[in-house]
Amino acid sequence: MSVRELLVDPITRVEGHIGARLIVDVATRKPDPASVRVFATMFTGFEVFLRGRPPEDAPAVTSRLCGVCGAAHANASTLAGDMAYGVSPEPLGVALRNIAYAMGEYLYDHSIILNLLEAPDYSELLVKKFTPSVWEAAAKTPAENRDRHGFATIADIMRAFNPVSGKVWQQTVLFQRIAREAGVIIYGKYPHPNALIPGGIQTDVFDIEEKLVAITYRLVKLTAWVKYNYYIWEDLLSFYKNIGYEMNGLTYEKPRVMSVGLFDDPESYSAIGDYVSWEDFYKSVDSTAEKRVFVPGLVLDGNLVTTKYTDMNVSTMEHVDTSFYLDWADKVKGEEWYTETDPLGNKLLWGKADPAYHPWNKVTLPNPAGRDWAKKYSWVVRVNIAWKDGSIGPIELGPFARVYVQSRRSAKTAGGLVQSGNGVIRTTLPRAVADELPPAVWEEDTIEWRVPETSTTIYRLWGRAYCLLVAAAGAWHNILAALQLVKAGRTATSRPWRVPSGITRGAGFNEAPRGSVRHWLVQRDGKILNYQIHAPTTENASSRDEVRVTDKVRYARAPYEAAVANITVTEEVPPDHWEGLDVVRAVRSFDPCLACAVHIEFRNNGHVYRALDKIVRDATCSV
Repeated sequence: MSVRELLVDPITRVEGHIGARLIVDVATRKPDPASVRVFATMFTGFEVFLRGRPPEDAPAVTSRLCGVCGAAHANASTLAGDMAYGVSPEPLGVALRNIAYAMGEYLYDHSIILNLLEAPDYSELLVKKFTPSVWEAAAKTPAENRDRHGFATIADIMRAFNPVSGKVWQQTVLFQRIAREAGVIIYGKYPHPNALIPGGIQTDVFDIEEKLVAITYRLVKLTAWVKYNYYIWEDLLSFYKNIGYEMNGLTYEKPRVMSVGLFDDPESYSAIGDYVSWEDFYKSVDSTAEKRVFVPGLVLDGNLVTTKYTDMNVSTMEHVDTSFYLDWADKVKGEEWYTETDPLGNKLLWGKADPAYHPWNKVTLPNPAGRDWAKKYSWVVRVNIAWKDGSIGPIELGPFARVYVQSRRSAKTAGGLVQSGNGVIRTTLPRAVADELPPAVWEEDTIEWRVPETSTTIYRLWGRAYCLLVAAAGAWHNILAALQLVKAGRTATSRPWRVPSGITRGAGFNEAPRGSVRHWLVQRDGKILNYQIHAPTTENASSRDEVRVTDKVRYARAPYEAAVANITVTEEVPPDHWEGLDVVRAVRSFDPCLACAVHIEFRNNGHVYRALDKIVRDATCSV
């Protein structure tokens, strides 16, 4: 058997530093699944230097995790602080949080990820170079939505995806700026917003009506943009589906996905209360999360097993068998803040595994070492879901997970703009004029998608394009809610927090554009004792887990490695010229963010030192 080793390191056009290694059978063009490794080659230290700080500092600090999704971490950290301090914002404060996040993060992030980072993989330049037969087919294939977006053929769309010179590339630069401007109106600055605090938001509301008008002006343009953008991607991805690319980059035959929900209902979340115990706050989050625009849900092996925020907390576990860290279980059990249950009386990990491996108890203990494919090879930890039946396995997060969960739940959210059930999600957006775009996308439109049963490279991109529509609907819903509150004279945004005595905890769960982001904190008397962060990439890029494969566990590979193991090489060049196009397409379809996923410290005589923030070896890929 003739084989070819592919080492793609670094994978470019992602946030941070990541690589992939696999051995491909030249005859079948498929990888040996046992050979696949996807590894993080960078590290940071946020979880460490948050210790000892007040919880109210955490949103500003964690917003520095990433220049793209800083608001995602700031929001999750704020939700954790709300819980730890037992205080939720006034309704207008919740609405402003949602508006800023939808505009400055979601409509911005999904646009640039799709069109600046992922679209070049499907551009004229790369398609012509690596798959010329696909280019020829694209030139002959009419675009079904050409009357909406103006591109006559699929090849015209590919040409518009060319970096810098392409029309869609240039349009994205314009509209991402409009989205960020809207976020800055509330956040004050972006990236790394500082406006979020426990119990509220530090936005000056003396001119709140003018602020809302300025945001609405921008949302009108962005509403036309997300419709235009969706129809372009629908045509391109339908083309790839029809030429046989549909199953490339499959993660799991039966979905294992999670969404914790997005955009709290202003009245419901505010009603949790003012100076309640953290335990009572925790007990309220299941009912409030049910009223989010994106509703929560956990799907294991194709079955929706829970919709509860608290269940998703209890089920989360970390291990470091194949990562550059030391085990912490024996060390943490003597800490006064160690716990084995949640406030509802649930045993962490349902009593099916050692509760020391739950994030509330996890302590980061780095152990740098050489890369060994058979042992430790990545800075990303291993995250699993431990379920009530004793099964333990990986979980996929991201836009596909969000829309999959939503489509499997019968829900009507965002004031009826988003409806779902029976595998379908349907979003209605109003008439919105943007002179920069074709008039066909100005009109009110209802866009429906029957979400596929599997997560693959093209369906993850499709999910991201659809999430733009829902984010716009969420923004409209919250702007209308904010205007009604202002009209009624309810202009308070925040409730001042008080530091509770003793040890309290927080679990702040939110959806970043690239998937669920979750922050856990433990504090005592206003000082953080322990802090843990799960970005979406933490779960998706987890290192393999062969140690814990039991009769109850069917999946040993996390989503990145599973997707790479299920590629078929489509490059129309000799094997010794393969560069890994399908590998990077599969990985980029998740929108990796490595800065968010890895958090460690290096110590010398008790002092924390800054280390190199990247390691780049064997750079072989020009894609």
